[in-house]
Amino acid sequence: MTKARPFYRIYEQRLAADLDPERLPHHVGVLVDGNRRWAKQFGGSTEDGHRAGAEKIIEFLGWCRDLKIPVVTLYVLSTENLKRPAAELGPLIEIITGLTQRLQEEGLCRAQPVGALEMLPQALRDRLETLRTVTANNPGPHLNIAVGYGGRQEIVDAVKEIFTDALDRGEDVRELVATLSAEDISEHLYTRGQPDPDLLIRTSGEQRLSGFLMWQSAYSEYYFCEALWPDFRHVDFLRALRDYASRKRRFGG
Repeated sequence: MTKARPFYRIYEQRLAADLDPERLPHHVGVLVDGNRRWAKQFGGSTEDGHRAGAEKIIEFLGWCRDLKIPVVTLYVLSTENLKRPAAELGPLIEIITGLTQRLQEEGLCRAQPVGALEMLPQALRDRLETLRTVTANNPGPHLNIAVGYGGRQEIVDAVKEIFTDALDRGEDVRELVATLSAEDISEHLYTRGQPDPDLLIRTSGEQRLSGFLMWQSAYSEYYFCEALWPDFRHVDFLRALRDYASRKRRFGG
């Protein structure tokens, strides 16, 4: 195994050198999946898996920074995860809180929490808001950290906001219904003002989106990787980017 490492490094360097910066995605979304299965392989706890996954997030953001990818969205905690037993959810919330501290200290990105944040414990909400404020002027990618996130809930929240704003302005809701457009909904999503994701990656071998960026991913390219998230390597990311760059994108066709 040791003898193969120099060749492996050469291969990784060649992959990186062959990437055309003009063909890299502007927005990459990742479903960071497989933490529990990773820990189970070694007889570890679910908590061990989530801690390893949090460390991988820091490493991954460094790769994105080095490649100058402008926007990254990471699916960290779904609304369904919030229904898990307290014995599992409590440590996970603690790990995510620790991740916000690491992101603040590392200065790798400008972080924006996205999701139904009102569903989160107040202490985590406060930490996410602090993270947003403290990292606002950082260099590196813009990070959407999806916590308490659900794609259906995002669309529901967008529509509610559209109608609430119209009512607050005293507008006739029937007129709004007649003129409501896809652009109106896009402008009220959690990721409003940002480009839609060009590339969505899911680790762990699962081939579904689980509600991740449902609206925004209409024309995204998908890449499914067998590696569990804590095992996701730089070379795996480079391969995903190479695959993306080789595709001829079709918007609506």
